[in-house]
Order: sequence, then C-alpha cells, then structure tokens
Amino acid sequence: MVGLKPSDVPPTMAVKFLGAGTAACFADLLTFPLDTAKVRLQIQGENQVTQTARLVQYRGALGTILTMVRTEGLCSPYNGLVAGLQRQMSFASIRIGLYDSVKQVYTPKGADNSSLTTRILAGCTTGAMAVTCAQPTDVVKVRFQASIHLGPSRSDRKYSGTMDAYRTIAREEGVRGLWKGTLPNIMRNAIVNCAEVVTYDILKEKLLDYHLLTDNFPCHFVSAFGAGFCATVVASPVDVVKTRYMNSPPGQYLSPLDCMIKMVAQEGPTAFYKG
Repeated sequence: MVGLKPSDVPPTMAVKFLGAGTAACFADLLTFPLDTAKVRLQIQGENQVTQTARLVQYRGALGTILTMVRTEGLCSPYNGLVAGLQRQMSFASIRIGLYDSVKQVYTPKGADNSSLTTRILAGCTTGAMAVTCAQPTDVVKVRFQASIHLGPSRSDRKYSGTMDAYRTIAREEGVRGLWKGTLPNIMRNAIVNCAEVVTYDILKEKLLDYHLLTDNFPCHFVSAFGAGFCATVVASPVDVVKTRYMNSPPGQYLSPLDCMIKMVAQEGPTAFYKG
C-alpha cells in the first residue's frame, strides 16, 4: 500500500457512510443553534400554542438565540441535539454514502460523465431514501427544539429524554406518528437538491465565462454560497409546513395541505418565510 495515491484506492461503502455521517455531525454541532432558532421562528404565530409560548416573542435568528439563552438557559439552543446527531448520522450517511452508487445506476452505459439530470435524479433518490429512514429522528429533534421551558423545573417537560420521546410518540400517536411529515420532508429535499445543483452549475459557469474567478476554491465557495441561498428561499415554504406539521399534536392538522391552507388563511403568505 506504500506509495499509492489516495485516488488509487477508492473508499469502501462503509468509509463513505462513516465519513459522511461524521462530517454532518460536526457541521450540526456548529449550526444547531441556528436550526433551533429557525424552528422557533417557523412555529411562532400558530393559533394552538401554549400559554408559555405566548409569553415569548422572537425577532430574527440572533435575537431568537439570545432570547432563548436569557429565558431558558445557556444550553437551550441545543435542545434536541442528541436526536439531531442521530438524524445526521443516518440521513447524511445514506444520502451521501449511496450517492455515487445510485448515480452510476442512472448514468447511461458508455457515458464518460454524469449529466445534470442524472445528478438531480440521484440526489432526489438518495434524499428520499434518507428522509424515510431518518424521519423519526427529525420528528423528535423538532419536538425538542420547539418545546419552550421558562422555569428550572423539569416537571412540565413532555419528554424526559430522546429515547423517551420515541416511546411516547409511538404510544400516544402510533408508530405512524414517528413518520409524521415524511412527504413534505421528501418534497423539501427534492426541491433543495434541484435548486442547489442547477444554481451551483449556472453560477459557476457564469463566473468562469465572465472571467470573474478562476476554477478554484473561491469560485466553488461563491457558487455554493449562492446555490445554498437560492435553495433555502425556494424550499422555505415547504420547510415551514414540514416543521409545523411534525410538531403539531394529533388532530391539529388533517394533512400537510391542511396545515398550509390554515397557515396562509390565518397569517398570510409571508408565514411561508418565517425563519
């Protein structure tokens, strides 16, 4: 093995799964407070909220994090972190780990490179598989992030821990409750995949065509930043509906479509861009 270049030894499936999951977990540790702030902003304004929730108002991502720290404690932005890491380990492992294999399935025989359509199809396929497998962890994560506790007592907490949350949801809402919101989650993932891949390619192509940047790290970074921004804007409406539907108690919404209709009727179309 001495003297071999890294490219000479393709990573095994196990290495891809472990590498993707571990990298996603590290990223989640850094960005989790922002994700929690996003969830709090997305559910703010719902009719069926607790009295505690009515006492707290959030403004902006940073303002939400500061309010949470002031009213709920320093660790509150990390509520649901265990479920979040479980989600990343399962979701990212499948979505990224299987991507190359699925891409080869969609690539026509004899083709040197995968087309844009092939990459989008592969991303949507692995994304749907990952969402389906990781949905219970996402439901639990959102429930913890959305839960507001202003006092030091733990008596008002619905779930004593992550594993208790899985058991409680399955007992009170049935096993299907753990997969609540799977369809809007798959839709969101498909939208993000399409928007990111297409926008990234277009931005990178234009940056190179107009000689604004060369094909190096700054070009890739700017293209990725723009692609992420566009994907977030396009997918935000589905993401808000997904969060509210997953966090809702049984009977509040009949379906994700019912959630969307009630949200627009009660709060207007700008509710789609909360968070």
